[in-house]
Amino acid sequence: MSRFVFLGVALALLGSGASPAAAAPSVTPVVVDVDDYGADPTGRTDSTPAVAAALRHAKSVDRPVRIVFSKGTYQLYPERAETRELYVSNTVGADQRYRDKKIGLLVEDMHDVTVDGGGAKLVYHGLQTAFASIRSTNVTFANFSFDYAAPEVIDATVATTGVTDGHAYRVLKIPAGSPYRVNGTHITWLGETSPATGQPYWSGVDGLQYTQIHDPEAQRTWRGDNPLFNDVAAVTDLGGRRIRIDYTTAARPVDAGLVYQMRLIERTEPGAFIWESKNVTMRSMNAYYLQSFGVVGQFSENISIDKVNFAPDPRSGRSTASFADFVQMSGVKGKVSITRSLFDGPHDDPINIHGTYLEVVGKPGPSTLTLAYKHPQTAGFPQFAPGDEVEFATKRRMTPLADAHAKVTAVDGPSGMDHTKPLTTMTVTFDRPVPDGVEIEGTVVENITATPSVVISGNVFRNVPTRGILVTTRKPVLITGNRFDGMSMASIYVSADAYQWYESGPVADLTIRGNSFTRPSGPVIFVEPTNQVTDPASPVHHNISVEHNSFDLGDVTVVNAKSVGGFAFTGNTVRRLDGADHPPYTSPLFVFHGSSGIRIARNHYDKGLNTSVVTD
Repeated sequence: MSRFVFLGVALALLGSGASPAAAAPSVTPVVVDVDDYGADPTGRTDSTPAVAAALRHAKSVDRPVRIVFSKGTYQLYPERAETRELYVSNTVGADQRYRDKKIGLLVEDMHDVTVDGGGAKLVYHGLQTAFASIRSTNVTFANFSFDYAAPEVIDATVATTGVTDGHAYRVLKIPAGSPYRVNGTHITWLGETSPATGQPYWSGVDGLQYTQIHDPEAQRTWRGDNPLFNDVAAVTDLGGRRIRIDYTTAARPVDAGLVYQMRLIERTEPGAFIWESKNVTMRSMNAYYLQSFGVVGQFSENISIDKVNFAPDPRSGRSTASFADFVQMSGVKGKVSITRSLFDGPHDDPINIHGTYLEVVGKPGPSTLTLAYKHPQTAGFPQFAPGDEVEFATKRRMTPLADAHAKVTAVDGPSGMDHTKPLTTMTVTFDRPVPDGVEIEGTVVENITATPSVVISGNVFRNVPTRGILVTTRKPVLITGNRFDGMSMASIYVSADAYQWYESGPVADLTIRGNSFTRPSGPVIFVEPTNQVTDPASPVHHNISVEHNSFDLGDVTVVNAKSVGGFAFTGNTVRRLDGADHPPYTSPLFVFHGSSGIRIARNHYDKGLNTSVVTD
């Protein structure tokens, strides 16, 4: 089994400030120009083979290398892209229909590499991963924009509504890059035609499988039902990317101006992928859209994302910038740094940093366990390597067993690169007998070597239908200087989940400092581990400090925290959005369950807030 030894996708934006990749040797790098290999900066032809050839040459250079683009537009099609069998966290698990991933720009088994776009725009076609770093060190992706010609999301704006002859109607405006065909009372979305096969890369009908709703005027996005295709009497293509839908009902729709963001649900590949790599940076980029999923860092070390604009191209007419999450870090170690970036228009959480709990499903020997992936979206790649330290925890209490740590000495399981072994289970041997109390289907195991320290600083989060930041790591976490506007769920969410997503683990040193939370949903800060038994004397999480933040809110709870030992809320300012001349708010600002060591002091509150602290 492959041992992950590299991790660090310093995704740097080639702006100011150093990154982990800056530690590369000071030798003058060899410059490899993709245009010299036939890449076309005019955007008239497919540049995929030329880019792949340039990268293969760069791989053969035994010194630092700088791969450069011209300031133009490059078209990248999937048919001649690099293909690898890969298994990626939080996507399609072990589903063999999607095991082969197309990758437009692949850095693989390379060291000291900078991909410098020079202001270029990369336009991807079909279903493919934009770029990847696999088993590589000191890698920087910088100075380019990327988008997809036909996103796997339809952003349908309700341009007008009305009633004609007693029947309601809507006129939808569809952005360029979303081909469609009207068939009677239905719309088929075609997802761009492959020049190789003559068939669409993907297709779907009407509202597809999932909808969220965006209000451009209010600058809010939320998950909701899709009424566009209910009680349809007729569908007419008006031309100019405008579609009229007539209904059998008479009431005029009241959703003019709203955007229905519709998509399928299979996360067939990551938008970008960092695996078994170290010191990887994304810097100074425009990520206009991430197809099928977000940027996934998986079993890597030291990943930096700085000055990346995760937001739709304002010229595109779209409001969606990702099929799901923007950034997902799974089993990363070292340091994750996400700074000075914009997160606008995802279909799931902008940032999610976690490990994975594997459940004990067998005990073939005194020092050996059979462990299983339990969520269907995650499987197929290694979770442990010899030398890693693990922790055994109970599912019901989500706390460590007595004498809960051991080191891995051997693993027999999936490689992440093929399907020759079972993809959902692995056998792991430890340097000592497994501790008393380990129960089949009652104990989970976390790789605590593969946990990062985290800094999330100076970012903006807006038009988010879900949470802003999810983080569960036992290493120090600092969330500071960020602006959260109009989150539709908790702005910051801390879980540790051994029942649904199986995303690990506890936090032990979390500081939330100097952030602004405007128009939040409640609770603003939500701590919700999945332990079924709560004991204040034995909490899941420890040492959470919320200090010197500003909250401008409606009648919502600021903090709802479960199973925390040591929670401080100090020096914060909490203001009402509607002013003190309105009726007082009723929601308690603070709710704690099964927690201890709570300290709330030196905060400023507007009049009319319910400053109660509810505990149980």
